[in-house]
Amino acid sequence: MTRRPPGSSLRGDGARRPRPSGRLSGEAETSARRPPPAAPEPPQAAPEGSGLVLLGEFGRAQGLAGEVRLKSYTADPKGIAGYGPLVATDGRLFEIASLRQAPGGAPDILVARVKGVASREAAEALNRIALHVHRERLGAPEDEDEFLATDLVGLAVFDPQGREIGRLRGVENYGGGDLLEIVPLAGGASALLPFTKAFVPSLDVAGGRITVDAPDDLFDPPGPRPKDEPA
Repeated sequence: MTRRPPGSSLRGDGARRPRPSGRLSGEAETSARRPPPAAPEPPQAAPEGSGLVLLGEFGRAQGLAGEVRLKSYTADPKGIAGYGPLVATDGRLFEIASLRQAPGGAPDILVARVKGVASREAAEALNRIALHVHRERLGAPEDEDEFLATDLVGLAVFDPQGREIGRLRGVENYGGGDLLEIVPLAGGASALLPFTKAFVPSLDVAGGRITVDAPDDLFDPPGPRPKDEPA
């Protein structure tokens, strides 16, 4: 097993996703509907068979001194800095010198200083570059309920009765735990489901499928906003 880089503990990082037990209360919102995607192009995928695992992506330049925004896909967003040089799809290497939370951003949006990047122009040239690490550097998941997020994307999603209901588009985290983004088989808006044993009782990565115990209204459009809810 490859020794992990020094620094803070990386357990749960490397896009690993533990699957906790438990279910949210009946009053909790379990799904956030999204409109049909009109989003930016996804980061360029590593060539199939390259052995690279996506850990993050550079965004726009931040300020004038060479800092750049970074979206991290690791369980601990700042854990991405613990892997040493990260590999772009074209083979270039980037080493993160420092990280801080982006002002007003989601937990996975950071501001990075990259070694060798000292101007806004150089930082702007990094926009949309995807950052990877070689899979062998991640080691094997440490227990049966820990998975690499990259291995979950694209899995067929089934209900407990064995009916296919969609595809897993990605794993999101807005600070309250991992959420599976599921695209319905019939098309339309995707929905988010907590990644816990209660909602995800069965997961077969090798077989390319995942079973979810989702609410019946998982893909229903959101209802009208309550009158007393702030705009």
